[in-house]
Order: sequence, then structure tokens, then C-alpha cells
Amino acid sequence: MLLHEILGIKYPIIQGAMAHIATPEFAATVSNTGALGIIGTGAMDAERAEAAIIKCKSLTDKPFGVNLMLMNPHCDAIVEVILKHKPAIVTTGAGNPGPYIPALKAAGIKVVPIVPTVSLARRVEQVGADMVIVEGTESGGHVGEMTTLTLVPQVVDAVKIPVIAAGGIADGRTMAAVLNLGAVGVQVGTVLLASPECPCHDNYKQAVLKAKDSDTIVTGRSVSAPVRILKNQMSNEYIKKERAGATRDELEHLTIGSLRRAVFDGDMVNGSLMMGQIAGMVKTMRPIAQIFDDMIRETKAQAQRFKEIEQAL
Repeated sequence: MLLHEILGIKYPIIQGAMAHIATPEFAATVSNTGALGIIGTGAMDAERAEAAIIKCKSLTDKPFGVNLMLMNPHCDAIVEVILKHKPAIVTTGAGNPGPYIPALKAAGIKVVPIVPTVSLARRVEQVGADMVIVEGTESGGHVGEMTTLTLVPQVVDAVKIPVIAAGGIADGRTMAAVLNLGAVGVQVGTVLLASPECPCHDNYKQAVLKAKDSDTIVTGRSVSAPVRILKNQMSNEYIKKERAGATRDELEHLTIGSLRRAVFDGDMVNGSLMMGQIAGMVKTMRPIAQIFDDMIRETKAQAQRFKEIEQAL
């Protein structure tokens, strides 16, 4: 059974909870198109989170989800809001979702942690996760070490719950590949940046369209805070300080407000432009509906290709 059958939606696709981009309006647009939209609450308090959920409900009658960033100091209060409004799914990141899982599941909400390793996938399964999103290091934003291609099959073999693949997925070829590895669906983010509906600045969108295969870099590995962003003056300065032995606090001071500057102001020099390595594959601006339709059409074509390979072998 694939993800869209599990959730009762059109496509086996989840929208990533990109910071400052995963607004209720954007999530509703994604859900109305047939995938699963996600509201990002990482920078919200409980009041703003509740307003976002109410707004999303007013814009779609389709299922949508809420991302819970577990390092958020307002996490407990946001969980209470989620229990009140009961979105279809809660995805989690940056922490242990175990303490919240019983109450969320009792409310009929599916809990889907995002994990970068096999051991974490096993751990969240043991505490009751319904599914798991396995994110490879190719993705934009906060990343782990393992690639999607190596991580997905290992997690599929290690757990019994459904596995959703994320990182390095932008078209039907990449989607078909992870489905063939055992995933039930995919989470995408970078490819959605290059859409008219995406709320980020046009400079950001153009940067995605112009990016080449090697134009992103991971900053912060030395201080256990790895983030994949577009190479620019800010990233160059960050790497220079990192190599000189700067502390985590010193490096975080350099990036304060940098994501907001990229998303809202279109600052391509000092902004933090989070995007995955598949930005090099994204060459045209397309409506979200076309992005998803193209992915499904191409995935079906790849399924036929697999049949031809089987016959040839």
C-alpha cells in the first residue's frame, strides 16, 4: 500500500516543512492539489500555531499535516493545540517525539518522525511512530550523513512501519527509484521552491533555477549543526570561520536572521538559501499541480522501464 492509499489523498507525496515557507496557505495549496501539505511550526508559539492550523482548515477540506520541531520551547503548548484541532499527521524533527506519541495517536493523529539514521528509525518505531520519513544528506536545510540511496533500503529492512523517502527527489526518476527501494511515498521540498505558489522571494526561486549540481554546501558539521545551503558570501564566511575553529555560538551569531533575509528579502549575498542538491535538476518554474502531475507521469514511465529491465535480465 502506498502513501496516498494510507492517507486517502491523490498522490503519495508530502511537502517538506521548510522554515518560513511551509505556511498554512502553502500547505493548503499543496493539499488541494492532491499531495499532503505541511505547516511548519518551528518558529511559532502556540497562539501562532493555532492560527495557522485554523487558517489552513479554512482553505482546504483535504488532509494536511503539522510539523513539530521538538527543540521549540513552545512545543508542549503546540502539542495541545494540535490535539485540539486534530490534523491528519504530525511530522517531527530535532528531538525525541516519544513523550507526545501516546496522546497524539489517541487523538487519531498519525505520528511520522523525520530521521537520518537506521538506529533512530528503530527507536521511533519502538515508541509508537506510525510511519517514518527517512531523509538523506542530499536534502536542503538540516541534514545527516547518509545518502538517501543507502539509507532508505536499510531502514526498510530494519523496521516494519511504512517508510517515506526524502532528500534528492525532484522528478519521476528519483521518485521511482526510492519506491523501488521499498518506500511508500516521498517528501519533497526544493522542487516546490520553483513554483508560483511558493511564498519565498523571487530571488530565491531564481537561485534554485540557476543552481548547478555542486552549488550547495553543508555548513556546521564541525559543531554538530550541519545545514545544506547555497554557496554565497555568507556560506564562504561561515566555512572560513568554521575552519579557523570558531565555536558554535560564534557561528550561530553569523547566521542569525539569515534564512528570513533569504526568504522574505531575497538577500542572495548574506541570506541562508536552504536547498537540496537536486536544485541542479530544477530548471523551469512550474505550478505545483504540474510538478506533481509530471512526477507521477514520469514515475509511471519508469515503472515501465523496470519491466523492460526485468525482461532483459
